[in-house]
Amino acid sequence: MNPGPGPGGGDARELSCSLTAYRLPRCANYLKIVPASANRAWMDVDTGGWANRCLPLRIANQSGWWVLCDTDFEAVWTGNNAKDGIRIRFDRGQTSTCVSSMFGYGVLTFGLPYLFRTPPGWNLWTRGPANLPKHSIAPLEGIVETDWLNFPFTMNWKFTERLKPVRFQRDEPICMLIPIRRGDAESFRPEIRNLESEPEMSRSFELGLARRNEVRQELLQDKNVEGRALGYYVRGEGYLGERSEEHQRRLEIQPFTEMEPAPEWNAPTAPHVSVWKRLLRDWSR
Repeated sequence: MNPGPGPGGGDARELSCSLTAYRLPRCANYLKIVPASANRAWMDVDTGGWANRCLPLRIANQSGWWVLCDTDFEAVWTGNNAKDGIRIRFDRGQTSTCVSSMFGYGVLTFGLPYLFRTPPGWNLWTRGPANLPKHSIAPLEGIVETDWLNFPFTMNWKFTERLKPVRFQRDEPICMLIPIRRGDAESFRPEIRNLESEPEMSRSFELGLARRNEVRQELLQDKNVEGRALGYYVRGEGYLGERSEEHQRRLEIQPFTEMEPAPEWNAPTAPHVSVWKRLLRDWSR
């Protein structure tokens, strides 16, 4: 299969690229994968909805799929770089084989019980959910060549503070999956120029700057007047009337389709060793 149309190429609604999540065998549970939401509580509540006027934020928020946590738990890093330096406490009656301290160094690991496959030439960028910060811990990011790799990968979060408990909740996004075409960044030839070298672009910028200054002056003169959103970017328009034919105001990310039922899970009579602990044991041999 050839890679489908990249950003700005072809019909945005054309579904020509496959993304498959193969369930790993002998797993007690499979984390949910859902299209990422455009909404954020801090954008709705903390800013009174003002941040929702920033279309680039909302597009970034929904540009992929979320992998959701399957349990409620609290974790704290003691500051010790050994693997036992992270203490994990599940809420009463809950547990998960996907959560562990696998590497040490204050890194909390979520094992994703899937093997992902993308079309030839496409990677998966694995990162934390966009614009959803979390106190005392930060998501680590990786780009995985999932068009050939026949092995799963983990999602990892690095503690940034010692002895500060961090709480994860069931159905909270712990990973964001974004397909990116391999080699795209390397194909660009970046340059730095003066804006005056593009007269039309320069005129559009100066006009937009003047109109934004008008809004600022309005706010200075009357604090009770809510700042007017100019709305040009939201409409995909420039200040000289130029328009983008491929402007996006929202994304229509397709949900994963269940093609097969999950394999039956038969609880072992002996203590169960999670697939990630088995893999780690094999690696260390």
